[in-house]
Amino acid sequence: QVQLVESGGGLVQAGGSLRLSCAASGRTFSSYDMGWFRQVPGKEREFVARISATGGSTYYADSVKGRFTMSRDNAKNTVYLQMNSLKPEDTAVYFCAAKSSGSYSTYPYWGQGTQVTVSS
Repeated sequence: QVQLVESGGGLVQAGGSLRLSCAASGRTFSSYDMGWFRQVPGKEREFVARISATGGSTYYADSVKGRFTMSRDNAKNTVYLQMNSLKPEDTAVYFCAAKSSGSYSTYPYWGQGTQVTVSS
């Protein structure tokens, strides 16, 4: 129903910024809640941020609150994660995910991920 492709990852020094993008294909993007997750080797995938289908509400993990901002542009079928004041512990593969609005199920749709590396 929806395919997701992340971009914008790369290498950045601590204190720097990156903006990740997640481009969605399909015709029902505006009906999906979207999320960002990240994962490092040997650890479980962890929640980073989520945004409602309309973009009216957002929620962030405590570890990124105040530094990361999630947004969406439904006209462009794209969600973003603006990451500021990056820390080495933010290094991970970042994944974009989607689920039907109002659903309490796990996210069924995932992108391939984009690597973010923050150097000291």
